[in-house]
Amino acid sequence: MSAIKAVCVYCASSTQVGAVYLDAAYELGQRMGRAGLELIYGGASIGLMGALARGVHAERGRVVGVLPKFFMQKNIRYDEADELIVTRDMRDRKATMDERADAFLVLPGGVGTLEEATEILSMVQLGLTAKPLVFINTDGFYDGLFAHFEKMVALRFAKDETMKMFANVETPTQAIDFIERFQPPELPGKWF
Repeated sequence: MSAIKAVCVYCASSTQVGAVYLDAAYELGQRMGRAGLELIYGGASIGLMGALARGVHAERGRVVGVLPKFFMQKNIRYDEADELIVTRDMRDRKATMDERADAFLVLPGGVGTLEEATEILSMVQLGLTAKPLVFINTDGFYDGLFAHFEKMVALRFAKDETMKMFANVETPTQAIDFIERFQPPELPGKWF
């Protein structure tokens, strides 16, 4: 039995994205709900965030939204959340999500999603967390990012092990399978 019970998912709140991304978010939510995995996420009702939360609830799963106080004025919160945590600011939000989660999944998203995911990647690199980090590369969305990571390794800005610090999968099913079987990789040591 997996030790993973709660999963933080980072993703877009944009309402302008293509259906392929919204469908993947909803499917991930359904898979999480069926697997009994609690969702920890940014608390919004719109974009991929909203599709994800609705997918979890479609399978009677539990949804925990974490919103910074200033987002409450934007009227985008997912009111159906089983638990809604309001934090002081974005830093508190990320810390709360990190504390509550046993694993991190990254769906397509914008600058905020990328910032959240790379912070976790940095924590893995520094040995500050051993929780799994999985990018769901829907429709090749993260191909450019992975190419940049490889360039950083090739130019010696990052160690070869960087590419082992996260998983790159194409589907929600593969992401759930990965975290359910996760064993922390043997890494030669911290960055310094």
